[in-house]
Amino acid sequence: MNKIYDMIIIGAGPAGLTAGIYGGRAKLNTLIIEKSIPGGQITVTNEVVNYPGIIETTGAKYAENLKQQALNFGVEFLSDEVIDLDLSNDIKIIKTKSNEYHAFTVVIATGATPRKVGFIGEKEYEGRGVAYCATCDGEFFTDMDVFVIGAGYAAAEEAIFLTKFARKVTIIAREPEFTCAKLIADKVLTHPKIEVKFNTEILEISGDFLPRSAKFKNNCTGEITEYQASTDETFGTFVFIGYAPQSQLFKGKVEIDEAGFIPTDKNLMSDVNGVFVAGDIRPKNLRQIVTAVADGAEVAYNIEKYLEHLKKN
Repeated sequence: MNKIYDMIIIGAGPAGLTAGIYGGRAKLNTLIIEKSIPGGQITVTNEVVNYPGIIETTGAKYAENLKQQALNFGVEFLSDEVIDLDLSNDIKIIKTKSNEYHAFTVVIATGATPRKVGFIGEKEYEGRGVAYCATCDGEFFTDMDVFVIGAGYAAAEEAIFLTKFARKVTIIAREPEFTCAKLIADKVLTHPKIEVKFNTEILEISGDFLPRSAKFKNNCTGEITEYQASTDETFGTFVFIGYAPQSQLFKGKVEIDEAGFIPTDKNLMSDVNGVFVAGDIRPKNLRQIVTAVADGAEVAYNIEKYLEHLKKN
């Protein structure tokens, strides 16, 4: 008979890795399955400076340390892609491209990725001028110009937040008006440090190691304008057009809300017994490393208690 793990974690971002660390330390037989490199989105972040107790590190180094901690506690890692699951029984079946694995519990920690616009330079400058989290990266653009892409609530709210740091914030919106509540829209439109350009899209960011210029197009007039940073200066571009939860694999297996996130109870369990959820794949207000690792720790603790009950019956 195949080995039965206490816990199989799908996804090796900060939430999944932390669940592994806490699970391994609790002597749970734990396997983490990740189709790419451990660390998730954090690996593309050049600087991590707002995690409590860590003055400064890189996302890649932080992820490397998390993985090593998990290995130190006996956690197994598998580089493979999960293609199907059977979660209907006490023993869950996880099918990957190469094999099949069994576990008493499953942790879904596949995360959510910020939606991309697709303009030229977006991918190349991600983490070096293009950002998707004002709370994470706003400080890096103190006294610089910042562009915010989007017309919804997140774009409006984060634009106001970024005025704490930026010299000037310019909102670039394809729409003819904001799509959020009028109250916050009016706050943005009357803010002295914010300029709004409706019916406009970003075409390109270019430069050397850092962005130095950007091109925009007015979709009503067809006019193309170019922004050029001052000598030896760069600028920030923050994209806020929503998150894409990585939940497609779990459709029909667990409850998924209208936005694609997986709801949980107070113990971070989904609507299926033994299937837990951690990190950005859950509905939440703040998507940061600190909230992801908190989920991971709590999930492992709750799984330990769940297994005690399961194995008694």
